[in-house]
Amino acid sequence: MTLPTTRLGRTGLVVSRLALGTMTFGLQTEEAVSFRILDRASEGGINFLDTADVYPLGGGLQTVGRTEEIIGRWLGLAAGRRSRFVIATKAFGKAGPQAWDQGNSRKHLLDAIDASLRRLQTDHVDLYQLHGDDENTPIDEMLEALDTIVRSGRARYVGVSNFLAYRLARALGRSEALRIVKFVSVQPRYSLLFREIERELLPLALEDGLGVIPYNPLAGGLLTGKHRKGSAPTEGTRFTLGTAAQRYQERYWSDRYFDTVEALQALAADAGVPLATLSVAWVLANPAITAPLLGASRPDQLDATLAAASYRLDAGLKERLDLLTREYRYGDAAR
Repeated sequence: MTLPTTRLGRTGLVVSRLALGTMTFGLQTEEAVSFRILDRASEGGINFLDTADVYPLGGGLQTVGRTEEIIGRWLGLAAGRRSRFVIATKAFGKAGPQAWDQGNSRKHLLDAIDASLRRLQTDHVDLYQLHGDDENTPIDEMLEALDTIVRSGRARYVGVSNFLAYRLARALGRSEALRIVKFVSVQPRYSLLFREIERELLPLALEDGLGVIPYNPLAGGLLTGKHRKGSAPTEGTRFTLGTAAQRYQERYWSDRYFDTVEALQALAADAGVPLATLSVAWVLANPAITAPLLGASRPDQLDATLAAASYRLDAGLKERLDLLTREYRYGDAAR
């Protein structure tokens, strides 16, 4: 299967229009199943893999790095496989027992990239991202550390995740002033149930030519329609997974979201398409989006989301989806 491709922002790097998020690997999903998910993604045309040093989701210090290790072993199973994929990873979260084993200090980032490369069994990553903003580290220090990493060849490009628009804009300005490496991408949360980034972050991305790699396009699985209002979270999903359970329940597990999902399911049924396909197709329809991150805990879960790349979202249906979920552009302030 061949997926459409696109450039990552204004760079010359070409990536598949869909990317694979791997944060389930190593806890929610065992290694053998993780390998099958990677195989299915590759067969489906995905050449863009995203991970982080603190993954798997829901784990703690005892599981830090496990996801990168799984990806590294999979890449090593076939000669030349590494060269066929764009590999992205991230640093920021608590990755060790010491106080400096987290954040975006120069010390932590230079340690973290080396640790990630060892686990991934590669001499470089294609995209190195700050997994979050660090208010205790000056922006210039973060940028200068990343510049060192890029100039050393350990990363080709750099990006951010979970940054507020004003902080990202300031960082872009400092890069220009200092004439050092500049962020080329942003990885925010985005879905039909979380649209706040449309107000400031996505316009910034369009204006400055940033790639946008959104995570949670299915709202942690809520937009598959498999969860039911009034029931307890299903065991084995992100809503019950270790240290992530509370975060995901707080994000999405409420009557407000279930009511919206029910209305969205009706639209999907009328269109004759799975809600998961429709939800990812809607994300792809935004001109700011580069490649949504598809998550899976089983290979077959990728079937509906991979189909989004070839699904033609009718303008009238998109307008109905926009109207139905317009309250989620403004967060709790709209309630």
